[in-house]
Amino acid sequence: MNELFKKIGYSILVLWGVATVIFLLFNILPGDPARMMLDQRDDPVLLAAIKAKYGLDQPIAVQYVNYINDLSPISLHSTNTEDYSHLVLAKISHVALFTVGNKTLVIKPPYLRESFQKQGVPVSKIIAETLPNTMVLAVASILIALCLGLFIGILAALWRNSLFDRFFTVFGTLGMSLPSFFTAILFAWLFAFVLADFTGLNLTGSLYEIDDYTGMRYLSIKNMILPAVTLGIRPLGVVIQLSRAAMLDVLGQDFIRTAKAKGLNMRQVIFRHAMRNAMNPVVTTISGWFASLLAGAVFVEFIFAWNGLGKEIVDALNLRDLPVVMGAVLVIATLFTIINIVVDLIYGWLDPRVR
Repeated sequence: MNELFKKIGYSILVLWGVATVIFLLFNILPGDPARMMLDQRDDPVLLAAIKAKYGLDQPIAVQYVNYINDLSPISLHSTNTEDYSHLVLAKISHVALFTVGNKTLVIKPPYLRESFQKQGVPVSKIIAETLPNTMVLAVASILIALCLGLFIGILAALWRNSLFDRFFTVFGTLGMSLPSFFTAILFAWLFAFVLADFTGLNLTGSLYEIDDYTGMRYLSIKNMILPAVTLGIRPLGVVIQLSRAAMLDVLGQDFIRTAKAKGLNMRQVIFRHAMRNAMNPVVTTISGWFASLLAGAVFVEFIFAWNGLGKEIVDALNLRDLPVVMGAVLVIATLFTIINIVVDLIYGWLDPRVR
């Protein structure tokens, strides 16, 4: 339990570091966000009002403190109705703990601010609408990589140095070396253009589509096939290589020979003893790749027009919608730290030596 609390503490420090880096990065970029929101208009009164609304009229140090205060679930806010922190509190649900002077300590959900371009729309709402699509795509990609990778890796280890083993060793190396954006373009051209009559797949499309005649929203699973396979190619190559190497290492250990000496058949040896002990490096890889897929899906989602968080990040960068980009990066970093903690718990279940 103490180790768990330590990991949570380290994760909070990591998230604080990520928040600090992205704040400094996006606040030293050239350009005035308030002027970008006004587009071509040049109204000094409106410009001053926008800066006051978003706290952009204050020194950079004060803006940083406000930003961390917005993200913190336990935060301090002013009771002055003209202050930025009080305006933030008026937009979100919260529970007031106590008030001292003109400051109130509250418990609230992290506030990711509002979109510059979609004025009045919270960043949390934009992320909530697009993140599930990215999660579905990432989970489908990881399942493809895990199921196929384990199956192929185990067979390659059992049939070591065979033609099957050599072919998938080359395939795994090639899969790991191909960039996602190149694979996406190649797959889109080949399977959704050249072979479209045979595959029936579309060049672009999202998980849900709207019928032009009825206006009904319906689920379109086939639109997920190409982006999921494209996104899963690289982790598939890694899982094949790791599961093969881990299985060969485990099959050479003493407890496997003991299990065979007891009369267990090869199937029992693999599934009861060898696979469980060979899973640790695979779990490590899958956890890291799952988190990276959330970020790496940017190129794949953009090419296939998949309405996920990655495509939203690209659109926000093009429009210089900084709060959306910053919020998306923080959400991905948070998911990454949560996945790492869960993986550490899975380690203990798979291998008692870790416990």
